[in-house]
Amino acid sequence: MSFHVRLQQKLNEKGLKPADLARAAGVSNVAAGKWFHGESEPKAAKLKLIADYLGVTDDWLLTGRGLPKKLDSNVDLSNKIRIEGRPIPVISWVAAGSFTPIQTVLRDAEVDEYLPPIKECGKNGYGLVVTGYSMSPKFEPEDRIYVNPDFQVSDLKTGDLVIVSCTGDNEATFKQLVIEGTTKYLQPLNPKWDEKVIKLTEGCRLVGKVVGLYRKI
Repeated sequence: MSFHVRLQQKLNEKGLKPADLARAAGVSNVAAGKWFHGESEPKAAKLKLIADYLGVTDDWLLTGRGLPKKLDSNVDLSNKIRIEGRPIPVISWVAAGSFTPIQTVLRDAEVDEYLPPIKECGKNGYGLVVTGYSMSPKFEPEDRIYVNPDFQVSDLKTGDLVIVSCTGDNEATFKQLVIEGTTKYLQPLNPKWDEKVIKLTEGCRLVGKVVGLYRKI
């Protein structure tokens, strides 16, 4: 199959006319007509314009080799992710809910896993493994969340994601914060979760702010 046949094939698939292609390539209808009748082939610059317009590779259009369909560019390879700082230790929910201060936890807690560093975690940040479905669909079981314990409670606002420890509980919990006046509440993100709103009592304290998500796929 020659160039002009492949060109006609793609135009027919997309319901386009030669005049449409002529406008896209910035040439006259006469010049485009010569491409369609196999009398000439476009130069490299025009070939690229045609290929982009039709959503194919210029190599396939010209030679028939390779994959005909052009992949969409949905990643930016020019902006590389910089990994700087210390690896983030993943600790248990029991450790997250029982420590003061954070340095004690990181010294005493058993650490079997580390996450790539992110600056938002701060110098004392740690990771937790999500369990249960109360924060679905945004956070699923086995997701890892980054927690910054060095936050100012006064800076928190409604919608922030927090880690909370309450007296009598042996584990911390992960919820979304709601502030109404001087009263603070917790709520799950899962709209189907039975317990909709939990009021923060005097025995509860905010021990960390969730600042990132790490998901294995």
